[in-house]
Amino acid sequence: MATLIPCPNSSSNFVLLFIFLITNSICISGDITIPNEIISSSKLRKDPASIATASNDYGNLVQEPPSLVLYPSSIDDVINLVKYSNNISAPFTVAARGRGHSVRGQATAAGGVVVEMSSLSSGDQDMSNNGIRVSWDSSLGCYYADVGGEKMWADVLRAGLEYGLAPVSWTDYLYLTVGGTLSNGGISGQSFLHGPQISNVLELDVITGKGDFVTCSKDVNSELFFAVLGGLGQFGIITRARIVLAKAPTRVKWLRLIYSDFSIFTRDQEHLISSNVPDYVEGSLITDKSPPNNWRSSFYSPSHYSKIISLLNTKQGLLYSIEVVKYYDEQTADTVDQEIEVLMNELSYTRGFIFKKDVGLIDFLGRVENTDNNNIHQKSSAKAAASSVHPWLNLFVPKSRILDFNAGVFVDIIARLNHSSGPILFYPFHRIKWDERMSAVIPDEEIFYTLGLLHSCGPEEAGIYEELNKEIVRFCEENEINIKQYLPHYKSKEDWMKHFGRKWNTFQELKTKFDPRLILSPGQRIFTSADLSDI
Repeated sequence: MATLIPCPNSSSNFVLLFIFLITNSICISGDITIPNEIISSSKLRKDPASIATASNDYGNLVQEPPSLVLYPSSIDDVINLVKYSNNISAPFTVAARGRGHSVRGQATAAGGVVVEMSSLSSGDQDMSNNGIRVSWDSSLGCYYADVGGEKMWADVLRAGLEYGLAPVSWTDYLYLTVGGTLSNGGISGQSFLHGPQISNVLELDVITGKGDFVTCSKDVNSELFFAVLGGLGQFGIITRARIVLAKAPTRVKWLRLIYSDFSIFTRDQEHLISSNVPDYVEGSLITDKSPPNNWRSSFYSPSHYSKIISLLNTKQGLLYSIEVVKYYDEQTADTVDQEIEVLMNELSYTRGFIFKKDVGLIDFLGRVENTDNNNIHQKSSAKAAASSVHPWLNLFVPKSRILDFNAGVFVDIIARLNHSSGPILFYPFHRIKWDERMSAVIPDEEIFYTLGLLHSCGPEEAGIYEELNKEIVRFCEENEINIKQYLPHYKSKEDWMKHFGRKWNTFQELKTKFDPRLILSPGQRIFTSADLSDI
């Protein structure tokens, strides 16, 4: 504690006061003051570069500068931050930021504190597997990995493969954090078989909005466990997840099939996910504005690409594609081709338009390259930062309405788009693979589809794609297609209530229990200070 000694002139008093503030209170930024004994001065930053990074995300559509950015070296730093905010008269908001791959500012905290979770990796004691521990659970009869919430799924893959193991449910892009995807859902072409990533978690460590550190599972502190999974960061910050692992295949048979008829395209997808053969199924659209090869994957050779484009030109500029994968290893190498041949004979793709690859598991799972070093939110120059925006739209569509959705959205709304588009994904899931107790929201049908409009454009075109997204949502509302947004983005409480439906009251009660002062994840815009009296 500094001691103030009276000095004969005011300038000396000012110097001593300045020293006192530096010594005892690391940062006074906006209205936020955090004492040095709570968090070391070296871990809180407000320099322009740190603030700029924490203000933005992959979408590059939202700029919400925080007052401070925390670079924690331990979980205790995060606990202390949240507890401190919770205990002061005017709490500040806190957002955990993984790799910044949200697209609507969900990981921002305007005027609050953003926690750069990746900084926790610098404190790993066990660096043999990047701080990830692989173990066997004899009671469950399975292997698992204990993984920090700040770790990327690419890290989990590498650590598991050291033991010949791997998770069973993935995202298409592996350079997302475990805590980030588990706060949303975590979906890909394996989800029809194994469920989303949130369905493959055994245990979590969570820091609640009160600053409590809680270990939870389906059997212990289960209310928090189910709330956090798909909970959009509203109830706690995930600092560790216990992920189910299984024996890893070594190679994959990777096929793409082309269709010109939507009904056959979806019928075949539903047949595939109901069979016991494929390990991965994803459908997509091919248009003259969303070509066969794109940033997500360059699958086709030049000759195959030309062949598909020629067919596209005869089909009103719209084709559909199914991507099918079958894993194999040395034990199944002799039978995998026959299995695939039998399965392909059951499908009705356009004959002559089947394309095949045989690649290693890592090559397939890593097909979407790590773009972090090229992402606009990682670049320092203002010109680069303004070069690209990503106004994505992700929806869940009930199976009973997909024909109407195709006619209104794919054949009409998207067909009228006169600008280049990113990948357009459309593939099915089984509801039974999702746990209703979790916070994630899906349609009330046994089979539903996910739509991913992964737009990428310049800032001057963002409005075009935003209007396209709004038109699609309006079409669904006007035609009573009960869609649900994945990675949801709403601006009103009424919209959030409609989104959560029958889960809303429970969601609100859990917010009151685990984050009563509305500290966590303000960028989701679900709760505001005006809601304090309501919850």
